Amino acid sequence: MNICLVSPPYNSAVTSTLGSSSPPLGLAYLASVLRKEHKVKIIDSATLNYTLEDLRRELKSFNPDIVGITSVTPSIYKAYAVAKVAKEVREDCTVVIGGPHVTFLPKETLKECKYIDIVVKGEGEETIKELTKAIEKNGSLEEVRGITFRKNGLIRDNEPRPFIKDIDSIPFPSRDLLPMDLYQFNGVKYTTVLTSRGCPFGCSFCSSSRLFGGYWRGRSPENVIEELKIIREDYKIRDIELMDDTFTLNRKRAEEICDRIVKEGLDIAWSASSRVDTINRKLAEKMRKAGCWIIYLGIESGNQKILDSIGKKITLNQVKKAVKIVKNAGIQVLGSFILGFPEDTVQTIKQTINFAKKLNLDYAQFSILTPYPGTPIFDYAVKNGLLLTKDWSKYTVIDPVMKLKNLTARQLKSLLQKAYFSFYLRPKIIWRWIKNRQFIFVKDAIKAVVDYIRERRYMRQT
Repeated sequence: MNICLVSPPYNSAVTSTLGSSSPPLGLAYLASVLRKEHKVKIIDSATLNYTLEDLRRELKSFNPDIVGITSVTPSIYKAYAVAKVAKEVREDCTVVIGGPHVTFLPKETLKECKYIDIVVKGEGEETIKELTKAIEKNGSLEEVRGITFRKNGLIRDNEPRPFIKDIDSIPFPSRDLLPMDLYQFNGVKYTTVLTSRGCPFGCSFCSSSRLFGGYWRGRSPENVIEELKIIREDYKIRDIELMDDTFTLNRKRAEEICDRIVKEGLDIAWSASSRVDTINRKLAEKMRKAGCWIIYLGIESGNQKILDSIGKKITLNQVKKAVKIVKNAGIQVLGSFILGFPEDTVQTIKQTINFAKKLNLDYAQFSILTPYPGTPIFDYAVKNGLLLTKDWSKYTVIDPVMKLKNLTARQLKSLLQKAYFSFYLRPKIIWRWIKNRQFIFVKDAIKAVVDYIRERRYMRQT
C-alpha cells in the first residue's frame, strides 16, 4: 500500500519567532516500521512551507491508500483540514490521526472531524503495524488495541495498547524521508534524537507520564551511539537536541553515553533536558566533555508553595544548586518557567520573575499555564468549569485559556511580557549575546520589549 504521513501546515509561536522547526520524529519512527512492507512518504508541511494546495498536489501524485496525520493541541484544526483534503483527493483512502491531543480526546476528535476514520492512541509503532495489516486485508478493527474508530455510524473505543518495553527494538527514524537540510537553528543544520520514553513524576501541567507511561524506559548506550554516528557520518549534522523529558534520570546510563561519545571521538554539540534533582557535578562534567553545550532545566516557579501545589517535587535550593553545578561545568543553562498556576498571584509571579533574574541563567523561557488534554490540570479545569475556551488553536502557551481566582487574563498576559522584558533587557544578557554573535536572541529581546510597550499603551487606553 501507499502510506503518506503528514505533519500539518502549522507554525507554533516558537517556530514563528525563531524561524526553525523540528523534524517530526514520531512520523519518522512510523515510517521505519512501515516501509519494509509498504511505500511510505512523509510530508513535513510546515518545514516545506506548504499550503493545503501544495499538500493536495503531493497527495494526488502519491495516491495514498492510507493518510496518517500527527497533531498537537494548537494544530488540531490544521490536521482536520489535512484530513478533508485527503478525502477530497481520494475518497476511499483511510485517514488515521495520532499525537498527544487525540490520544486523550479520541471520541471528541472523531465527532469534531468527519473526515478522520481512526485515532491511534499513545505509542504508535506497534499499533500502526497491526492496523495497516487489518486495513490491507479488509479485516476487523475490533482486535487492534490502541485505536478508536467509526463502525456503522458509531464510535468504538478499543482497549489501550501496552507500552513497548524494549525500545531498542524500534528501528531508527527514517530521516532519509525528511528534508534534513531544512532543519536549522540560527543558520546551522540540526536534528533531534529521543533516547528514552516515559516519566515517573506526574507534574500537574504535563501529560508525558500518561502519554508515554509513568515509568521510564531508556535505550541502551550502544543503541544511542549507533544512531548518533549515523547522524554525524551520513547526514553531516553536528548539532543535536536530545528530546528526552529527563536525559539525566538514570545517571549511570547518561554517564555511559557521554563516555562512549568521547571514546568514539564523535564531534557533536548537543543539548538535553534535566530535572534539578537528577544532575550532579560528575555527570555535568562528563556531559560537557562529551559536547553538551546547554541544559534545559524545568524550574517552573520561584515560589516554593506553588512548586509543592503542582507536584514538581523540587525545592528552590535544589534549583540554585543545580544551576551552579551546570554553570561550573561550563554548560549554559536555559531555565523554563510557567506563569498562571491555579494558586498564583501577582506577587508569586513577580517572585518567579525575580528568582529567574537572580539565578545565573543564560536564557529563560516563560510561558502561560496551558491545560492541555491529558494533563491533571486539564481534568481539574474541566471539573471546576475553569476553561475560558475550547478553541484549541488558542492553546499556544502565550494566551490565557483558564480562569484564575487571583489574576485576570489581561494581568497574566502583561506579566508574561514583563517577564521577558525584565529578564532579557539587562546589559549582561545583551552583551553576552553580542559577544557570542547570537543576534537572533537580541532580535527576540527587542520584540519582547515592543510587545510589552504596546500592551502597556493598550491598557492605559482601555
